[in-house]
Amino acid sequence: MIGEELPPLNPADDDQRWMTRALELGAEAAAAGEVPVGAVVVLEGKLIGEGWNQPVASHDPSAHAEIVALRAAARAIGNYRLSGASLYVTIEPCAMCAGALVHARVARLVFAAREPRAGAVISNLGLLERGFLNHRVAWSEGVCEQAAAQLMKDFFARRRASASGSFG
Repeated sequence: MIGEELPPLNPADDDQRWMTRALELGAEAAAAGEVPVGAVVVLEGKLIGEGWNQPVASHDPSAHAEIVALRAAARAIGNYRLSGASLYVTIEPCAMCAGALVHARVARLVFAAREPRAGAVISNLGLLERGFLNHRVAWSEGVCEQAAAQLMKDFFARRRASASGSFG
């Protein structure tokens, strides 16, 4: 829940805990028929924003989980600059979302699994490493990677089965 404060843990435990929440949000997206991506923004150990993919329901192509979470976090602190914040997301951000992280001055990105088609952090573009950017976002990957990959795999398997008329 927004404003939730957790007891201090080591950074790896924090990453696991926040990514677990992002995975829960991704499952909510899947239940709503959206691509199952979830994201949370954490500042000083507190959850200040969260979101899941909702471009279909909101009729908004920019309503990716990261953007929804960044918007909620900015509203929560009354500033679009989220200096010192970390964003946890279940899948590697696309170019739009990576750019938003830079503009919001997010300090750290943690993503669970790579996105070979549209991921812009490492899979394609290496966007956060570009010299022309006026802000650097530290990033790491692989926290809850298998769970995030399975969430996506299951979602698209159900979608394909539904499209072909078979149910399983």
